[in-house]
Amino acid sequence: MAISAKEVNQLRQMTGAGMMDCKKALVETDGDFDKAIEVLRKKGQKLSEKRAERETSEGSVFIRESDDKKSAILVSFTCETDFVAKNEDFQAMGEKIADLALTQEPSDLEALKAISVDGQTLQEQVTELLGKIGEKLEISAYEKLSGEQVASYIHSNGKLGVLVALEGTGGQDVSDAGKDVGMQIAAMNPVALNKEGVDAAIVEKEIEIGKEQARQEGKPENIIEKIAMGKLNKFFQENTLLSQSFVKNPKQNIQQYLDEVNKGLTVSDFKRVAIG
Repeated sequence: MAISAKEVNQLRQMTGAGMMDCKKALVETDGDFDKAIEVLRKKGQKLSEKRAERETSEGSVFIRESDDKKSAILVSFTCETDFVAKNEDFQAMGEKIADLALTQEPSDLEALKAISVDGQTLQEQVTELLGKIGEKLEISAYEKLSGEQVASYIHSNGKLGVLVALEGTGGQDVSDAGKDVGMQIAAMNPVALNKEGVDAAIVEKEIEIGKEQARQEGKPENIIEKIAMGKLNKFFQENTLLSQSFVKNPKQNIQQYLDEVNKGLTVSDFKRVAIG
């Protein structure tokens, strides 16, 4: 049967798929819109399966804070190329995912993908968009954080985001300090909040590295352990957030900076997500 341009355009408005894809789907289904929509969905699924092994090293992070600034979420929505990352439909989907993550409060990434919207899961909607855009798309990370006050930071390239939970605010709005700490985390990528939070495997590895370095320097065996512990303490100082030198003022560490903002102010937790 003949398919009119009006029908093709109507299907395009309904699905967002390309004109040629809509025409082919309508021809294949003899003008049945419901079946044509299903054809387009299957096309997206097939393309998704075909591109499953492709890397999604581009994209954007999206952050939402609650109105009371006591909780926030961060999601990363990724794709294959920078060109698609700047696509309006891609960005709109990322904003939608972030809005749903804040309002629905899913327990984890899989629960986020399973949120039902307009009769489809969020993942199914992403797959449909994949069929339209032609690249692998992925909701690749989801983090949430809560505290006395939560601040956030997105790096200028849009590919790196940080959430910071602050305690000891004294009732003050410490958003600026939180953003400063977020920039610190983005730049310095600390492994933990403080030395107590460093994974035991990392500690063990750093001690062994310290011992090996001391032996290679020809240090006596009876002081190897002491030297290794000294190197470990330096590792803690450089790689745990509260002990790191503040990038804006290297003469003080992050905890000293926060005490300067408000005595007793500190960070209770943080999340950092980077794309690529």
